[in-house]
Amino acid sequence: MSVDKESKFLMEVTKLEDFLRKPPCDFAVEVRGKGYRLVKHDPECCCVFIDEIASTKGKVIFQNSPGREIEVKNLKDYMHFRRNLTSKRIFILTSACEDTVCFKTETNAKVLQQYIVAIDGSNPVIKWEIERGLDWAISSVAGESYIVDIDLGDVLQSWTGESFRILIDGRKVKPLWKDTCFTLKYSSDALFDFSHWFGCSKRHIKIRGR
Repeated sequence: MSVDKESKFLMEVTKLEDFLRKPPCDFAVEVRGKGYRLVKHDPECCCVFIDEIASTKGKVIFQNSPGREIEVKNLKDYMHFRRNLTSKRIFILTSACEDTVCFKTETNAKVLQQYIVAIDGSNPVIKWEIERGLDWAISSVAGESYIVDIDLGDVLQSWTGESFRILIDGRKVKPLWKDTCFTLKYSSDALFDFSHWFGCSKRHIKIRGR
């Protein structure tokens, strides 16, 4: 499934290998030695928060991706990050895991398939959710360090629906979605930042949408 940058999409979900075989607009995949694949993207159009991937077909690296954790140290960097989120397409890697009694925690869930999730940060629904969540976080911990998890789990579940299944060894499996967050870390220079030390400045934003 390709992402058309001219369309006003809210969200698209693509299998990792399909994404690499036929990358969307503003992406290019280069095969390097021994199956290593380098994925390039246009940073003017896309925000990519994907760590190095060890796939069944070799290592995959998204060039210039900060990974799933983004750290900012001052208000200027924070505002730059915020503008990027609310004006560009956002890409993260998620895992569809087996949702059974045996695999109820993320630490031991069996990964069935990996997907690239793309959402349009400039879409009014998504932009409003992100801005509202970030405003709430920064106002509640003003002058302190804080960590914000931006979670696409709800909107991903809404997009796929309750009837979504993955065909594995001839059986249809309902997935448990894992790795649906990326994290913003704001590091204050304050020496006695007790809220941060004791984990009180951690916030969680769920992007909902429909």
